[in-house]
Amino acid sequence: MIHWIRKHFELLFWVVSLAALFCLPENKVANSLCLSGLLGFGRCPGCGIGHAIHYALHLNFAASFHYHPLGIFGVMVIFIRIKQLVYPVNNAYEA
Repeated sequence: MIHWIRKHFELLFWVVSLAALFCLPENKVANSLCLSGLLGFGRCPGCGIGHAIHYALHLNFAASFHYHPLGIFGVMVIFIRIKQLVYPVNNAYEA
């Protein structure tokens, strides 16, 4: 079991991360974990990406874009990476 987890850690990480972001409470106001915000510098370039991914996973693209313009793109990249991990490319053509 431990060997399987080590071998597929990246796949597990992305699937669990997307599941956690999918289940993110929508109306909960909580403190941010952003280091820039905690130090008093204001919003960083990544602020809102978690909420943007949450709304993109729920197919609410307007809200996703409102929170962060790259949320939809991030979800697409993560799904492509999961596909690559599940179906690895066979490099039999390379010499």
